[in-house]
Amino acid sequence: MATHLLTGAGSGIGALLAERLLERGDDLVLLARSTERAHDLREELPGATVVVADLADPAGLEALDLPDALDSLVHAAGMVDLGPVADLSTQAWQQQVTVNLVAPAVLTRRALPALRAARGTVVLVNSGAGLFAHPGWSAYAASKHGLKALADSLRAEEQEHGVRVTSLFPGRTATPMQAKVHEQEGKDYDPAAWIDPATVVDAVLHVLDLPGDATITDLTVKPR
Repeated sequence: MATHLLTGAGSGIGALLAERLLERGDDLVLLARSTERAHDLREELPGATVVVADLADPAGLEALDLPDALDSLVHAAGMVDLGPVADLSTQAWQQQVTVNLVAPAVLTRRALPALRAARGTVVLVNSGAGLFAHPGWSAYAASKHGLKALADSLRAEEQEHGVRVTSLFPGRTATPMQAKVHEQEGKDYDPAAWIDPATVVDAVLHVLDLPGDATITDLTVKPR
C-alpha cells in the first residue's frame, strides 16, 4: 500500500486523483487551506488524512506533521489571475508566485526526508503556460516557468537519494480553473472542447506506477 501527499484535492484534477488513489486502497494525506475546508475534505474523501496549511502562507507549512515515508508528493493545487503586465497588481503577482511556486518548494523541502525514505516520486502538475507565455498570462506563466526550474534542479539534486521528479504539462483541461480562465478571457466555456480531467489523472497514475528502472522527467498532454 502506497502513501501519497496531495495538494489541490478540493477540485479538478486533484479531487479526481484523490478519489482514484483511495479507490485502489492507497493511503492519502491531503492539504486543506483551513479547518472548514479540512472538514469538507474529510466528508468528501472518507479515509483520507487531512492536514491544515494554506499555500498562500508557506511559512505555515513548516509545522506540518507528515508521515515518516511517502511514496509520492503530488502538487496539483494552483491559482490563476490573468491580465496584461500593464494592469496586473503587485498582489496578483505575489499571490500567484507564492501559491504556484514558493509553496510547492517549501512543501517539497518538508517532505523530502519521507520521500527519500520511500524512494518516492514528486509530481508537479504544471501547465502549458510553464513552457510558453501567451499575452495576458505573464504572472501565471512566470510562476509555472519557475515551477519547471524547481523540478529540474530538484531532479538532479535528489537522483542520488532515489527520488524521481516529473513535470506534467497539461493543456487546457475542463476544470473549475478553466471556467475561471474563460471568464477572465471573456470567452464562452465549453468543457467538451478541452481535456477531460480523467485523462490527466491517468497520466499522473502512470507516472506514480512506473517501475523503478525508469523515470519520466517531463510529460505534455494536449487537447486534440
